[in-house]
Amino acid sequence: MNAHASTASDAPGADTLRRDQSVAKNLFFGEIVEENLFPYPKMRERDREMLVAMTDAIDAFLADKHADFKAWDRAAEQPAEFIQGLRDMGLFGLIIPEEHGGLGLSNAAYARVLSQTSRHDSSVSLTIGAHSSIGMKGLLLFGTPEQKARYEPRLASGEMIAAFCLTEAGAGSDAASVRTKAVRNDDGSWTLSGEKIWITNGGIADFYTVFARTDTPEGKMTAFLVEAAWPGVSHGPHEDKMGIRASSTTTVAFSDVRVPAENVLGEVGKGFKVAMAILNNGRTGLGGGAVGGMKTLIKLATAQARERKQFGRPIAEFGLVREKIAQMTVDCFAAESAVWMVAHYIDSGVTDYSVEAAISKVFASEAIQRGAHEALQIAAGNGFMREFPYEQVTRDARILSIFEGTNEILRLYIALSGLKEVGSTLAEVKSAVGSIFNDPIKGFGVLAGYARRRASEATGVGTDRILRELHPTLRKAADAYEKYAVELSQAADALLKKHGKAVAEQQHAQKRIADLAIDLFVGLCVLSRADTLVRESHAEAESAVRIAELFTRQARRRMSRNVRGMARNEDAAIEALASRVLDLGAYAWDVI
Repeated sequence: MNAHASTASDAPGADTLRRDQSVAKNLFFGEIVEENLFPYPKMRERDREMLVAMTDAIDAFLADKHADFKAWDRAAEQPAEFIQGLRDMGLFGLIIPEEHGGLGLSNAAYARVLSQTSRHDSSVSLTIGAHSSIGMKGLLLFGTPEQKARYEPRLASGEMIAAFCLTEAGAGSDAASVRTKAVRNDDGSWTLSGEKIWITNGGIADFYTVFARTDTPEGKMTAFLVEAAWPGVSHGPHEDKMGIRASSTTTVAFSDVRVPAENVLGEVGKGFKVAMAILNNGRTGLGGGAVGGMKTLIKLATAQARERKQFGRPIAEFGLVREKIAQMTVDCFAAESAVWMVAHYIDSGVTDYSVEAAISKVFASEAIQRGAHEALQIAAGNGFMREFPYEQVTRDARILSIFEGTNEILRLYIALSGLKEVGSTLAEVKSAVGSIFNDPIKGFGVLAGYARRRASEATGVGTDRILRELHPTLRKAADAYEKYAVELSQAADALLKKHGKAVAEQQHAQKRIADLAIDLFVGLCVLSRADTLVRESHAEAESAVRIAELFTRQARRRMSRNVRGMARNEDAAIEALASRVLDLGAYAWDVI
């Protein structure tokens, strides 16, 4: 299923990976899979050489267009000649294999390209990313040789631009509720009818990956490859959005569209599997874009802090401004560390990385929103003015915690995925565990398969620890992650024992569990990267160690609060208050 499986073995560090293990899921057993974390992965040499030239070319192409980006944001459209420029740059063929005209970049290199484009404009990254990350990713993962030969060359050249058609009105993250329907005809073809909403690239795409109800003996949903030029396919006008306004977002409608049998993507009835694999595999692109945006925000904030004076001094000398810049840097380093670790797993053929991918998306999307808020605050009044870039970056970043699975849904997915593994080892709830997790969250309930542990490993709390000799400063940080991995395991065990099959309804507790897992995985990625930089005597190794220390101290406080909150919390009061306000439909108090 890995688009780059043929080159997985040449990824640095890939030979030590336990490819059948998920780092994040093992954390729910109190175990740290050291082989999948240390040393921190390096970019492949072929990709590194290409990226040096590509990033320079991207900067040269986009650097003089910042005024245009602002105008296109106002107009809510990228002009056709600019889209042609993206084609000419080869930016639609980034991950398509070379034999079909693409560049054949790894997931890590692809994410790095989106990081570079995002340093200039989010809508540019979205046009490229919606094409590669999700629009035609299913073709790479599940396409037949004939489908790939037919479509990949045209997708690589940008002759065809791709879009991903899953979301429908009323469905949102609940993909199981889709109403678009496909009926199999006597000749094996399908008749497709329905409407999709909020489709990125919808107005400029020539190639759609479409998900429809099929209600066949094989399953309820099937994925199809659909061409925009076919009779019955149409799209609506550009949506008037808060952010990423220049990128195309439209409805896409299908009215009795005949889809040939050979355009079924994957297996009939296995559309959930296809959709979830695409979203999981594509999240490094979103994360890479968030990291690029954060780097621009840090550059803007530091320039503003050095140049702006208050009370006769640059505001860079004020502690509260310095605190913001330091925190933005910690968040960026942490997000970057997690995103490229996940890309390494994908490129190296790790079979289960869905929870890690969800974690990287949640963390990176929230980190850039914090960074945008703080950079605008440092700019003060200027930040609020449209002539400066801050307000647009703030608007553009807001979508990242919504699309490709809302962060609320993904937190539940992270928690339930880990609890599923723990629950399968507890005799007290074993009879119930199957029914709990058959469909914990519609649309994100198709949990990735996970090999059953040997009996010696299936006892709840493991004893695997980080055995490496770390930089002395990092040893204390490592102790924190070892401690809270065990705390997570114990909390998961206790939660399942207490609630049994009703655990699926305990969303407040699930959020705490998910946040523990997020801090643990991201923190371990930071630790790995800092340790590797120290061993390589990197020029900024000392600062990287300082970042690891800062992140760990902050994460330790959050993890401690979440562990305590499992037993002592305000959940009942929150539920009661929410019920009252929902009943009233309004805020009930006034001062008159």
